[in-house]
Amino acid sequence: MYRNFFKRFLDIILSFLALVCLSWLILIFIVLLHFANKGAGVFFLQPRPGKDARIFKVIKFKTMTDEKDSSGNLLPDEKRLTRIGKFVRSTSIDELPQLINVLKGDMSLIGPRPLLVQYLPLYSPEQARRHEVRPGITGWAQCHGRNAISWTEKFKLDVWYVDHCSFATDLKIVFITAKKVLLRKDINSATSATMEYFNGKN
Repeated sequence: MYRNFFKRFLDIILSFLALVCLSWLILIFIVLLHFANKGAGVFFLQPRPGKDARIFKVIKFKTMTDEKDSSGNLLPDEKRLTRIGKFVRSTSIDELPQLINVLKGDMSLIGPRPLLVQYLPLYSPEQARRHEVRPGITGWAQCHGRNAISWTEKFKLDVWYVDHCSFATDLKIVFITAKKVLLRKDINSATSATMEYFNGKN
């Protein structure tokens, strides 16, 4: 009952209320990022696989410029990540526009994070089970390491959530996520400013 009906009902009500209550904060960062990103835009839209691997466009605040080197290639992430962008990422403010995805039904407030489309053929059958539920703004893996754990461990945690989705589990995730956001923990991987790409093995 919870997974098939009540969870979606809560998603709609809570994401709408959050958008209304946080609209002032969203507007402030729209202005700040407009200037910080040097013309690269404020929002980052990218195709991601959702429930049953259906593709949708995830909406996030853009935290990096589009600066390129002399050969026309984008500079490394750590060089394009702006000061405002670092703050937005460390406080998870960059995730706020995804409340629109939740309202649309592309995502849930809680579930496995939506990853890149290019990863789809790399998943094992067990790892692909993460697509049995809607992806979330936060999830069980985010509560247990986020970008600081390996892909293998992250996928195990995602599948665990698929098998244990309940109101009690979601409530626990909310409290753990709030604590991690306040402490700004596990934002980056151990070796880069963002998470390394999944290659089917790591």
